[in-house]
Amino acid sequence: MASSQSALLWLVLGISGAALLFAVFLSRWVLARDRGDAAMQRISNAIQEGAEAFLARQYKTIGLLSIVVAVLIYIGYAFFRPAETGADALPASTLALYTTLSFLLGAICSGFAGFMGMWVSIRTNIRTASAARSSLNAALQTALRGGAVSGLFTVAMSLIGVAGLFWILDAFAPAGITAEDWTRRIPFLIVGFGFGASFVALFAQLGGGIYTKAADVGADLVGKVEAGIPEDDPRNPAVIADLVGDNVGDCAGRGADLFESTAAENIGAMILGVLLFPFFGVRGVLFPLVVGAVGLIASIIGVMVVRTSGDEDPMSALNRGFYATSALVGIAFFFLCRWLLASPAAPDAWLNFFYCALIGLATAFAFVYITQYYTEYRYRPVLSIAEASQTGPATNIIAGLAVGMESTVLPVITVAIAIVGSYYLGQNSGLTDTAGNPVGGLFGTAVATMGMLGTAGYILAMDVFGPITDNAGGIVEMSEQPDSIREKTDRLDAVGNTTKALTKGYAIGSAALAAFLLFSAYLDEVRLLTGTELTVNISKPQVFVAGLLGAMLVFWFSSLAMTAVRKAAQSVITEVRRQFREMPGIMKGTQQPDYGRCVDIVTVGALKAMVFPGALVVCFPIIVGLVFKQFGIGAEAVAAFLMIATIAGILMAGFLNNGGGAWDNAKKYIETGSYGGKKSDAHKAAVVGDTVGDPFKDTAGPSLHVLVKLLSTITLVLAPLFI
Repeated sequence: MASSQSALLWLVLGISGAALLFAVFLSRWVLARDRGDAAMQRISNAIQEGAEAFLARQYKTIGLLSIVVAVLIYIGYAFFRPAETGADALPASTLALYTTLSFLLGAICSGFAGFMGMWVSIRTNIRTASAARSSLNAALQTALRGGAVSGLFTVAMSLIGVAGLFWILDAFAPAGITAEDWTRRIPFLIVGFGFGASFVALFAQLGGGIYTKAADVGADLVGKVEAGIPEDDPRNPAVIADLVGDNVGDCAGRGADLFESTAAENIGAMILGVLLFPFFGVRGVLFPLVVGAVGLIASIIGVMVVRTSGDEDPMSALNRGFYATSALVGIAFFFLCRWLLASPAAPDAWLNFFYCALIGLATAFAFVYITQYYTEYRYRPVLSIAEASQTGPATNIIAGLAVGMESTVLPVITVAIAIVGSYYLGQNSGLTDTAGNPVGGLFGTAVATMGMLGTAGYILAMDVFGPITDNAGGIVEMSEQPDSIREKTDRLDAVGNTTKALTKGYAIGSAALAAFLLFSAYLDEVRLLTGTELTVNISKPQVFVAGLLGAMLVFWFSSLAMTAVRKAAQSVITEVRRQFREMPGIMKGTQQPDYGRCVDIVTVGALKAMVFPGALVVCFPIIVGLVFKQFGIGAEAVAAFLMIATIAGILMAGFLNNGGGAWDNAKKYIETGSYGGKKSDAHKAAVVGDTVGDPFKDTAGPSLHVLVKLLSTITLVLAPLFI
């Protein structure tokens, strides 16, 4: 077993290391592209300076908060955690040290992955803009390969962190514990890594989301609505802050988001793999990491096959890359399941788990197309919002809210089919315990989650493609390039808006599957700690109240996130109006706006506003667990809290993401010339709706993906304190 374990770990670490080297190659390829003329470089340098300044200040704040949480984790484990008993018991100080260090490592790796993604993206934007001067294909490949650096770094760093921790802990196995028992313990000892990754991701996504939408709302309401100037017009004092926000929200924030997704879900699947140790041994525990590593290879191939002719829709080229990645992941699953999930006790079990993986891949496709249906202006939902704009902002907003609420139906049905189908296949795999009861159901859902995450590297590349092309369009507009170049960047920008919406739908789907996976892992950990199955009885008043508090947290957090955008945006609006009033030469083109002032206002506002909502999410489940522990039902109350918060969070995230995306594209549909086109009354109404939807789709919605998984990882780490 030791040799098999070592070989698998080295396989994961080797492939992940090779993926990092390939990401370095891609970054060098991108950085070797032409940087355009002096006017383009001046704008790009301003974006780069603002983004790096914000990220440095944000990470300093997150770093201080992480140290505080790490100290509290150590104190909780060392002094308040019930002492372990049994042959494999570990001293409290050892458990505290392992959990605290894994938390800090998860936080550091998450921050590094987010930083690298943004570092490359803010240098890719100008090269994409310059490439558009030669051909659409050159610009497309530059933007996607720049985005792929973020995708590869994120997934590879996640795998290296988890596999590296596993390898280190295995090397320091305590005396008196058998190798098999220690291998079973390790996944429970590294749950802190997922907590650290989720902790950083929440603040990175929330802070970046507040920044990007405060700047966007401020720039749109004064520039487009009041002053009547185009988007990305150099006369708008908030335009640089808006372009900076695309990077800190959609690059650094989303990178941290998907990093914690892969880390937390891999650890959750490894915990469930421990349940099937008698059948698969360490192969079942390390299966999620091997799948993730092979998915990196598939993502690299998918990125490299993307190219387009001048006449082809760039979205078709990106879809080909996604199809290629998905097909390669599906083929790989067949061989990996046959290799790692073969058991003499059930010879055909691996085939059932392969089908579970296909369900996960199909779920990813379903979420991509459902999101596309509700957010693209080729389909009924967005067209209905555009039509409603003819009678003013009120009907536009009513239509947008209705579309957002309706958009939760198909995703819920999809998740239900995926969970039930994969659970059924796992249960009927032939794996049974000593009493003859089937035991493969939960692992079936874990494999389905791995199937959905197999394409994560390519999905994140598509996501970061969006802000890169958005920035490229802004650089072309502000540097007054010819219309022929702007037409190319506009085509890529429109595709980028679609890919950003699609990846948010993907994130919701993965969060939904992961939530069930992590909730099951929590129940499994409680069972191991107490020796009995945890039953959640919602008819108990205290348990019902705990669940109610979970749903309340989702609404409260969403309110705080949107309020933060509103307050910061008001400060930007006041500043932009002041500059227009006191510097009349701006509109005439004889005075330069003070871009830096708006950047500084949004930076300070976002960093201040992100602390309380983030701290609330971290503290709330702990308070619930400790308070209800006094009634003797701490673990049960936390389970109810987690269950209901997860359900409410997934539904709210879908509503916010899809509603906001539909509002955005309804405005773009009108801008194509429908219902009077730009500057018509319908367009003004659509701009109001789009502005309302901005904090929906780019602040509160994406942050809720992280909230759902952060609650799960917190409860996994702190479960012993609630018993």
